[in-house]
Amino acid sequence: MAEKTKLIDVSKCTGCRGCQLACKQWNGLPAKQTVASGTYQNPPDLQPNTWTLIRFQEVESQSAGVKWLFRKDGCMHCKDAACVKVCPSGALFYTDLGTVGIQKERCIGCKECVAACPFHIPRYDSATDKVYKCDLCLSRIRADLPPACVKACPTGALSFGDKEDMLKLAYKRAKELGGDASVYGDKFVDGTHVLYVLAEKKEVYDVLPAHPRVPLSVIVWKDLLKPLSLLAAGGVLAGSFLHYITHGPKTPDEDGGDRKEGGA
Repeated sequence: MAEKTKLIDVSKCTGCRGCQLACKQWNGLPAKQTVASGTYQNPPDLQPNTWTLIRFQEVESQSAGVKWLFRKDGCMHCKDAACVKVCPSGALFYTDLGTVGIQKERCIGCKECVAACPFHIPRYDSATDKVYKCDLCLSRIRADLPPACVKACPTGALSFGDKEDMLKLAYKRAKELGGDASVYGDKFVDGTHVLYVLAEKKEVYDVLPAHPRVPLSVIVWKDLLKPLSLLAAGGVLAGSFLHYITHGPKTPDEDGGDRKEGGA
């Protein structure tokens, strides 16, 4: 199947949180007690039971004094995903749609993905000892249905389709908006399968990293040190096997055992 991408046009978002509720309903995510945090944003951050969150942000405006910025937050589904690189159990994986899937039953609760993700998305639940995140409604996509959040959006802020179509739509919309509008997501981590059309400079939006990338420590270990260590281990095994083939099993003499002259 062709790679799929979700497009988020923040200029059309009204902060209704329809997508947030639809995500919970479709995935059967339980509600939890929340605490007032001095903002309309609720809950205050992504949680193991909240994979999609509308972020509320007040910024200064020359024309209106103060204005609201709304942004849907969730997994970016990176093409070069740090979470997939570090996952030791295969719980996080690339799907044939280009998205990052998750098999919760394989998660061992190591939290490596939590530390590695440049977007700070995966959330660990101590009650289940597992990590949770959006899978872009993989079951719906495979049934030729849009993700639940896209289906629920009443303003057209969310779109879903083939990657190339969404890229064209994103740049067309950014051009229409003009000013500081830009497309965010296609220039990082080999491209993400969630794109933003931002109406303001990307630096304005809270918690949205300006230059997300796979951490250097992950690159060094996974792409350099680990292959070398496996090669070295393979060399030792190969050498041992070659010795066995050419010389047979070790005798007590080879292990340094004592043997008297002339026999026992």
